[in-house]
Amino acid sequence: MNLRLYLSRHLFSSPTRMAVIGFLSLLTTGTFLLSLPAATVSGDIRLIDAFFTTVSAASVTGLATIDIGTSFTLFGQIIILLTVQIGGVGIMAFSTFFILMAGRKPGLLDGTTLKDSYTQSGEHHPVDILKNIIFFTFAIEGIGTLLLFLRFIQQYSPLKAFYFAIFHSVAAFCNAGFALFPDNLMSYRADWYVNLVLAFLIILGGIGFLVFFDLRRSFLSKRSTWVEMSLHSRLIIVTTASLLVVSTLAILWLERNNTMLNLPLNEKVLASFFEAVTARTAGFNTIDHSLMASETLFFIIILMFIGGGAGSCAGGVKISSVGVLLLTGISHLRGYERPQIFRRSISRSSIEKAFSAVLLSSIAVVFLSLLVAVVEEFNPAMPAGREKFLELMFESVSAFGTVGLSTGVTPKFTDTGKFLLCILMAIGKLGPLTLALAVSRRRTKKFYYSEENIMVG
Repeated sequence: MNLRLYLSRHLFSSPTRMAVIGFLSLLTTGTFLLSLPAATVSGDIRLIDAFFTTVSAASVTGLATIDIGTSFTLFGQIIILLTVQIGGVGIMAFSTFFILMAGRKPGLLDGTTLKDSYTQSGEHHPVDILKNIIFFTFAIEGIGTLLLFLRFIQQYSPLKAFYFAIFHSVAAFCNAGFALFPDNLMSYRADWYVNLVLAFLIILGGIGFLVFFDLRRSFLSKRSTWVEMSLHSRLIIVTTASLLVVSTLAILWLERNNTMLNLPLNEKVLASFFEAVTARTAGFNTIDHSLMASETLFFIIILMFIGGGAGSCAGGVKISSVGVLLLTGISHLRGYERPQIFRRSISRSSIEKAFSAVLLSSIAVVFLSLLVAVVEEFNPAMPAGREKFLELMFESVSAFGTVGLSTGVTPKFTDTGKFLLCILMAIGKLGPLTLALAVSRRRTKKFYYSEENIMVG
């Protein structure tokens, strides 16, 4: 068997394997470019730090072992920005885009991957899907750049203001927590304009491209917009809005006598809302997480694990998966055989996928968080005491959820600990279910054994 036939059968025959290959290719290229002397101010960077920064950018996380704004040159920052853009919009979408630019038609494999990632049932043509993704992405990022430029030009020169605007607009929409300011966004904590613009970008980047498609189709329809939308989009919108309200109130209550003690009420509300927005997806912060109460950190861990919408730039197990499982549990308690919402029944395949995603993610997070704690047990740079595990778990879940929030201990990790965080970021970006399918073989059983009940509960 020749090499081409082997690759065709075992590597390129699976969309999930192609996604993994594309992600690894992006990591290799990004690590090489960030390792160049021109990428850093000092002209020298450790390989693990270059690799960690690339993984964080490609997975649109935002965790960093070195300061992005002061350690990297303009060339290095542009490489990080491009890596964030490619990782955020989707490796397969970009690869298909470049094929189209070269005058070739997307293959069946590329089309299938795009349909699975950005539509429910594959009813759209791959080229149309790609055009919509590119249009929505650059249109929203362009609007965000303009709005941020109008604010930054009051502080910086026009060229610097434009660069800061485009960098933070792309990072916000792609849900990556990279910021060029030394204190992230803490200096803008009281700035309603910057907070709301970035929150707007983060929310749009975290709800998913399918919701954009539905919104456009619904607005063009003569019937009710809400009725015209798919069950998926309605569930995403309702769940996102509910989580934002609940999270804002919870963070405001938990931190009222701690990090927000001396803030006026309007700043408390703004800081709580921005934290609720960024905690599930983005990783920007206007509050120092190293000073937060333990109960607040634990609550944020839950938000980071949930993540954003399916087919979006966000990570986590996705709010749709959590929503489906909650609806399933509530329906069973009420005596219904299948979960129902908005006068629709959720399919059994959706329930099975949600259960698999949450279960595999939970196993990955628990196992790797425990492994990180073991590796960093005797690290003298880490804080001592029982709260050490909470901070390590916070960093681990932040990596898995591709969030990027940190209590400030990421730069203190050992090289082994940094590599484990890279694994968590990669799993969080690609998804545990995707990785499992990528390394497994599809087998069709010819028979099934007889069923028997098991006592549970």
